[in-house]
Formats: sequence, structure tokens, C-alpha cells
Amino acid sequence: MRNWEELEQMCNQCHRCQLCQTRNNVVFGVGPKNADIMFIGEGPGEQEDFKGEPFVGAAGKLLDDMLSIIDLGRHNCYIANIVKCRPPGNRDPKDEEQDACIDYLRNQVSLIQPKIIICLGRVAAKRIIDPDFRITREHGTWYCKSGIWMTALYHPSALLRDLSKRPDTFEDLLEIRKKIREVHADI
Repeated sequence: MRNWEELEQMCNQCHRCQLCQTRNNVVFGVGPKNADIMFIGEGPGEQEDFKGEPFVGAAGKLLDDMLSIIDLGRHNCYIANIVKCRPPGNRDPKDEEQDACIDYLRNQVSLIQPKIIICLGRVAAKRIIDPDFRITREHGTWYCKSGIWMTALYHPSALLRDLSKRPDTFEDLLEIRKKIREVHADI
């Protein structure tokens, strides 16, 4: 395990996969480094690549709104992605890209030691919770792995495209708030 400075420096200089060739910025993560709650997406989009911060476009605005429903914000949770560089055309990150980047995320989780991880979307849920995870069936379901409570929500981009998923997500958010209280997470 590395310290924060080493980890971020290594990540910023990374050339482990071809995504480094087209990135503008590495999108390392944002939030307090001792947060009890961590959100993990799949990878940066165009706006995130330009700014170097996760979830800053339209999906980021929606995520901020979702967080505010349960008294969270970028000031009291940590937000990261599986891959730290934008896949071209905002496609899903390939397995080999995820494999090249996953140790950065593992180190972030080890350093943060969150009580709760919320995966944003199926790609993150499949990588973090279970390779056979089905977001349409299992969103909002809780799992405990290595002492960390984990669940998944629909990705904010999916919620922008399909408004019919929003009521389920609202219910999932209320369950997250309940779990935060249950595990005495500091928010």
C-alpha cells in the first residue's frame, strides 16, 4: 500500500494501458481521504477528463442532487472510478483497462477504509461486488465484503437517459441513508 502522495503521483504518470494516450487529465478522485462512504463509478467522461475530477458533467450534477437527498456531498464522501482515464467515446472500460487500473482503486480503498461503498452502475458493481451482478435485479441489495458494506445504484448517466429508473433509485437512496445510520458512518 502506498501513501496518498505516492499513489496519486504514480497514477498521474501511469502508462499501463492505451487510455493514457488519449487522456487530458488523470481523474484520481475527490473527497475527504478518511470518508466513511465511498462512491465508485466506471470511468471518467469527457467533462471529467477536461477538469480532472469525477462526475462534473450532467451526470455529476445529478449525482450531487442524489447525494443531497441523503445528506451527503463531496465534502463528506469520497468519489472515484475504476479507471482513471477516459475511455474514448465514453465507452465502457475494457477488462484489460480495468485490470491495469484496479490496484490504484484498491489502494484508495485501503487508505480511506470506508464503511460503505456504493457502486455507480453495472460496470462498477460487476468489478467490485460480483462479476455476475445484474443492476436491474440487484440494485439496492446490500453485500458485506471484508467488513465493508456495498451496494449499487443505477449510474447517473442511465438515470438521465431513462427516467423510469428514478423511483427505484430514490428508494435505494433512502436505504443507503438507513445503512449509514445503522453502521454509524460519519457524515
